[in-house]
Amino acid sequence: MEKTLDKKIARILADPDCQDFILADAKDADMAFGIAAPGRSPEYYGAEARFRTLDEFRQLIRRNVRQGLLDIMLMSASTSEQLTLHERLFDASHVTPAARANDTTDIHAVMGGVYPSQPSRPFRSATIDHIMCGKVKCEPHERAGGCDLGLYSMTFNNDIDFDVATLDAYRDFRIEAEHKGFRHFLEVFNPNACGDHCPADVGRYINDMIARALAGVVGRARPLFLKIAYNGPAAMEQLAGYDRTLIPGILGGSAGTTYDAFYQLWEAKKYGARAALYGRMINNAEDQQVFIQHLRWIADGEVTDPAEAVRSYHAALEQAGARPYRSLRDDQVLSRRDLQYAGGSTSPTTGAPPA
Repeated sequence: MEKTLDKKIARILADPDCQDFILADAKDADMAFGIAAPGRSPEYYGAEARFRTLDEFRQLIRRNVRQGLLDIMLMSASTSEQLTLHERLFDASHVTPAARANDTTDIHAVMGGVYPSQPSRPFRSATIDHIMCGKVKCEPHERAGGCDLGLYSMTFNNDIDFDVATLDAYRDFRIEAEHKGFRHFLEVFNPNACGDHCPADVGRYINDMIARALAGVVGRARPLFLKIAYNGPAAMEQLAGYDRTLIPGILGGSAGTTYDAFYQLWEAKKYGARAALYGRMINNAEDQQVFIQHLRWIADGEVTDPAEAVRSYHAALEQAGARPYRSLRDDQVLSRRDLQYAGGSTSPTTGAPPA
């Protein structure tokens, strides 16, 4: 089955002004949050810490893949082994399976842990061979059995010792990946623990670090596309215009209102993003497939007003018999501070800068 990801990347590289957009569901949270990763159980009550089981989490993955609107399904290596290698879920699908190829310490967000408050260190639980064929050493003919695409993540903290170690680990990964025919896309997080030396302009700092980190990387070893925090219109426009061979994409981040998610996607695409990977935003939605449908419409330009998309989403929830978490009025508020840029863009709902 030909994958939409491959077709879209080819078209975007040939014509950066084309309207193709890569959409991914990031269901790799078990490599970060542990027991809480699958999200709240439908039987969640008040302060009870009741979450979906891993089996329920994987069932959501199956449903979202079979819906056919995604380009990529990102999973942990263990989930990918089950769904890609054993069940062959992706064989007859145009959705590309991907696995998280490393799990830096800043995403070790476990109950009671303090790791995310300390400078990120490179770390890999999964091996490329285990992702590709489910065992420690793949024979050449076995490499096509599992995933040949992984997410590699880096976090820079403006600290020479931590950041050089991060770059060294990425170099070693690239060399191994090239030997084994393993592709990757690159995630660069904002600094997680930069202390008293945090960059004054985080967006520009991340852009410069991406440009510097990839300047010494030749074509065969370069990432297919980027996954970064959306640091506002100016930073996205700068990165998108710098190198037409880099395909910028955004990560969704923490869940907020539905308007937060739709507005972020709409604005990021407007200023040059060509990919989006949503994890918690999808996973916390009242109806994941309805939510993905609306993300797809915005990504493809079929809906051009985020506020209208929220109204459509609520109407679809009502039709499906799903109770929304918020009233329509409350769900049309731009609530997340990271989407409210000083002197930045205007809100399509109010026509005024987000407050």
